[in-house]
Amino acid sequence: MTTYKEIFGKYVLNLASDPTSDAEGQIWYNTTSGTFKSVVATGAWTSGGNLNTARYALGAAGTQTAAAAFGGDKNPTVPRQANNTELYSGYTWVNGNTMNTARTTLTGLGTQTAALGVGGYIPGTGRSTAVEKYNGSTWTSVTGIPTATNNLAGIGIQTAGLVFGGATSPTAITNATLSYNGTSWTAGGNMSTTRRILAGSGTNTAGLAFGGDTTLGGTGPVATTESYNGTSWTTVNNLNTARYGLAGAGTQTLALAFGGNPGGTATEIYDGTSWITVTSMGSGRYLIGNAGIATAALAVSGSGASPYNRTEEYTQTSLSPATGAWASGGALSTARRGLTGAGTQTAGLASGGFTTTVVANTEAYNGTSWTAGGNLGTARYITAGAGTQTAALITGGYVPTGATNATEKYNGTSWTSSGNLGTARYFFSGCGTQTAAIAFGGQTGPGVANSYKNNTESFNGTSWTVGGNLNTGREQIGSAGTQTAGLCFGGTASAGTFTAATESYNGSTWTSLNSMNTARSLLAGAGTQTLALGFGGGTPTDTGATELYNGTTWISAPPMATARQNLGGAGTQAAGLAFGGGSPNVATTEAWTGPNTSNNYKTITTS
Repeated sequence: MTTYKEIFGKYVLNLASDPTSDAEGQIWYNTTSGTFKSVVATGAWTSGGNLNTARYALGAAGTQTAAAAFGGDKNPTVPRQANNTELYSGYTWVNGNTMNTARTTLTGLGTQTAALGVGGYIPGTGRSTAVEKYNGSTWTSVTGIPTATNNLAGIGIQTAGLVFGGATSPTAITNATLSYNGTSWTAGGNMSTTRRILAGSGTNTAGLAFGGDTTLGGTGPVATTESYNGTSWTTVNNLNTARYGLAGAGTQTLALAFGGNPGGTATEIYDGTSWITVTSMGSGRYLIGNAGIATAALAVSGSGASPYNRTEEYTQTSLSPATGAWASGGALSTARRGLTGAGTQTAGLASGGFTTTVVANTEAYNGTSWTAGGNLGTARYITAGAGTQTAALITGGYVPTGATNATEKYNGTSWTSSGNLGTARYFFSGCGTQTAAIAFGGQTGPGVANSYKNNTESFNGTSWTVGGNLNTGREQIGSAGTQTAGLCFGGTASAGTFTAATESYNGSTWTSLNSMNTARSLLAGAGTQTLALGFGGGTPTDTGATELYNGTTWISAPPMATARQNLGGAGTQAAGLAFGGGSPNVATTEAWTGPNTSNNYKTITTS
């Protein structure tokens, strides 16, 4: 009889505690709990960088960290058809050279540096036979498909591609299959189900087709799945959710299906036999651009996700939570913006702010609810702060008469005045402790020359002294870290200009680092110089975008449920806190749990 050792290559272990690494797929008997256990991989969708040109019904190719997106529908912009090409690095999209033929509802296949754009539709002209190949820099027109077709699916690579299905006229849908060898197109076996706006995965000799619409009006969504062997199609088990306009990634035996209409956010994994419903996308959409593999996929734009520029990344991992997540917390007693945060996720502090007027309110958070504390001596908002719930610092800010340089310290009950800042300012930021803090950037007053400051001041618990200048003078900044290991990110560098610039401070000088993925101002921050969390802000519209910094690069993470700017923040990269903000003013609190905290353990049962 075949044993687990022969199948997996490992014995079932007897362990007193669960292992911390190298455990995916391993089965063990936990002698303490008396249960058989294993580690299983789970998947999650997270936000990626936005496209520069909003559109849907576009083509895409490549991987999750090296993708190309091209063409598409810019509705309501006229002309609707796009020829834009954008390249994705895993963080942000950058513009590339345009296609020769602008079109919508085309399909894409291949890689970022060897892609193929096939077919499509040009409003006012009709369906297209156009085919173009991309070398990572420029597009070249090549042999077109025999019949003008749009809403078709494509899989494979640039020199061994496969396209199938689609609409060939206002009254006709096709089940035709065409194979491409890098030079010419050859007819393959027809699909059993004639359909358009379908998805696929795999190669030209081992492909999979799933979903689609059997009508020309979106009234015939199907769950039909067929596999291709290079010659003919065979019907296999259906999707769980019938839909059209969905996207796909992966291989013939390990595929991912996501989005579509109806279903919107539905995501399913195919194991070569059956489809299993897994975690949902963050936003419902269809007519999606897609790239990647089943365990690391990319969803690009799509109708229904207005503005049509949103990117999401699907990643499967055995670590839980895979990408981090925000959860609702207790609401502030007073909804406000421009407030200052300090402390941790379970011992936070919110001070000052603006409701319909400047306020002095202080509230303390215990991980569940907020309670009133002692009021500031000087009501103010858009200040800099540092410290903990029982040893906090607040300085500067805006009072009804303008910028202030007043500094106050909090002991958990009341605020007392301390040494004044050298430069009165507001819309600036700070980090550190009550007795070892820094404050930097900001504005000294509307219309004041050189108002966006680059100077830094250091606090020793009694007085402020001048420190090194920022490389990029700015206001409305995010921050994290300490007096001798600080981090500054985002902000406004000039009127109406948002920045993603990031700098680190060593106690005397600032050094420019890799930028955030999303330029924004009035954001919040938490954590340390090498493990930071940046969230919220304005782009200029309110955003819930969240990014993680590892000391080198910023990585996009799941957004907050409530998009907002001018909010308060506290905590660490693993356990952050977001509260308040506007506009309009909100009292909402959200708690962040960071990624990759522990293995996803599963107890094995007989049920």
